[in-house]
Amino acid sequence: MRKTKNTSLDTVVTEFILLGLSHPPHLRTLLFLVFFILYILTQLGNLLILLTVRADPKLHARPMYILLGVLSFLDMWLSSVIVPRIFLNFTPASRAVPFGGCVAQLYFFHFLGSTQCFLYTLMAYDRYLAICRPLRYSVLMNGRLCTVLVAGAWVAGSIHGSIQATLTFRLPYCGPNQVDYFFCDIPAVLRLACADTTVNELVTFVDIGVVAASCFMLILLSYANIVHAILKIRTADGRRRAFSTCGSHLTVVTIYYVPCIFIYLRAGSKSPLDGAVAVFYTVVTPFLNPLIYTLRNQEVKSALKRLTAGPGTVNENK
Repeated sequence: MRKTKNTSLDTVVTEFILLGLSHPPHLRTLLFLVFFILYILTQLGNLLILLTVRADPKLHARPMYILLGVLSFLDMWLSSVIVPRIFLNFTPASRAVPFGGCVAQLYFFHFLGSTQCFLYTLMAYDRYLAICRPLRYSVLMNGRLCTVLVAGAWVAGSIHGSIQATLTFRLPYCGPNQVDYFFCDIPAVLRLACADTTVNELVTFVDIGVVAASCFMLILLSYANIVHAILKIRTADGRRRAFSTCGSHLTVVTIYYVPCIFIYLRAGSKSPLDGAVAVFYTVVTPFLNPLIYTLRNQEVKSALKRLTAGPGTVNENK
C-alpha cells in the first residue's frame, strides 16, 4: 500500500524520466549493441514467419498457422513498444518521456501483452481440437471462426489495456518524476503517484491475475487432455509427431507466463530481479519465438525452404 505524499498538488508532472537498466558505464556501448541487434533480429525473424505463413498456401489456410502469423505480428509490435527505448537509454539521448507518451506506452504494452495471452489460449485450444477431436476439427475450427476468435482477442486486449492505463493515470502525479524502470509500467509508475494506490494495486492484481490465471488454466487443461490423447496413440512415431506439434507452443507459453506471474502477482512488492525478469519477456521472448517455431516445427521449416528456393525450384520438384 502507498500513502499519500506530502507534495504540493499544484505541481503537475508533464514528463517522466526513465532511469533504465542499471549497468556499469564501461558496458554501455556493448549493451547498446546487444539490445539493438536483438531488436533487429526480432523484427526480421517475426517478419520472416509472417511472410512465410502468408506466402505458403499450405500454411495460410490452416488456423494453427493463422494464429502463428498473428503471434509474430504481436511480437513485432510489442518489441517495438519497449526495446527502442531500452537501447536509447544507453546513448546520450534524453531519457525524458512526455506524460502522454508514458500513457501510450503503458496502454500498448498491456494491450498487446494481454492480446498475446488470449492468443496463446486460442493456440492451445486449436491443438486440443486437432489432436483430441481430429474428425470434427475442420468443423470446430475453420478459417472464419479463427478470424472471429482472433478479433475477439484483439478487442479484449484493447479493453484490458484501456482499463489499466485509465486506472494508473487517473491518479495525480506531482513529483518526483523519475521512473525506476526501463519503460512505463504499472508498478513503477504507481510508486510516483501523489495518492493512495491501494485500490490500483488491488485492481491490477485481480485484473491481471484473473486474465493470466484463467488463460493459463485453460492452456493447462487443454494440454492435460492432449497428453491423455497422445498416450493412447499406439505407435511411437505417432506419439512423437503429436508431441512435436505441441512442443513449440508449450515452450513459448512457459517462457511467457512465468516472468509475468513473477512481476504482476506480487501486489506492490519490488525486487532487484524485476528488471532482469521484465527484459526476458519483453525482449528475449519475442526474439526466441521465431527460433522456437522454426527449429521445432517441420512444416514451417519446409515452407521456408520452399519460399527461399523460389518458384522455379518448386515447379521442378512438382
